[in-house]
Amino acid sequence: MAALPPKESLIEYPSDFPIKVMGPTHDAFTVTIIEVITKHDPTFHEGKVETRPSSGGKYTGLTVTVRATSREQLDALYSELSGHPMVKIVL
Repeated sequence: MAALPPKESLIEYPSDFPIKVMGPTHDAFTVTIIEVITKHDPTFHEGKVETRPSSGGKYTGLTVTVRATSREQLDALYSELSGHPMVKIVL
């Protein structure tokens, strides 16, 4: 499947957009992810985070709902999250 040109998108902006982030369980995981997200969405706050530990407790999954204002914003956020050393998966 070919990538859409930057001006075309299947998402209507602005909109609330859920992102799933998973990483090893760590005391600072949620706080760190919130710091990364607020760089890209200044309106983000901890009330927009759902936390779920894995069944064995080794990993933590977060569902964060950001206010997406552009494709460029989402691309930059996904890129930073994907490259973060505490993050294993971003969906």
